[in-house]
Amino acid sequence: MSNDPASAESALALIDYPSRFPLKVFGRQTEDFEAIVLALVRSRCPQAEHIEVRRRNSKGGKYQALTLTFTVYSQQQLEEIYQDLYDCDAVVMSL
Repeated sequence: MSNDPASAESALALIDYPSRFPLKVFGRQTEDFEAIVLALVRSRCPQAEHIEVRRRNSKGGKYQALTLTFTVYSQQQLEEIYQDLYDCDAVVMSL
């Protein structure tokens, strides 16, 4: 997604909801990073019963990347998740 909010909204509008969605989230390597991200997603998407999590650490071990795959039910729900991640100090970037 680009940094342009209008093009990001347009891209999210192309998704047929409900849909399985892969969300990538990057942050510093900390013990609670995964728990923080999962809590944010679950707070906006409580009906997502199964969230598949894959994690990968950077070569230097300073950062980690999470890919969360879950069912998202609306564009608004996805936009709220992205906003929460943007507002979270533990998150460096999300795609």
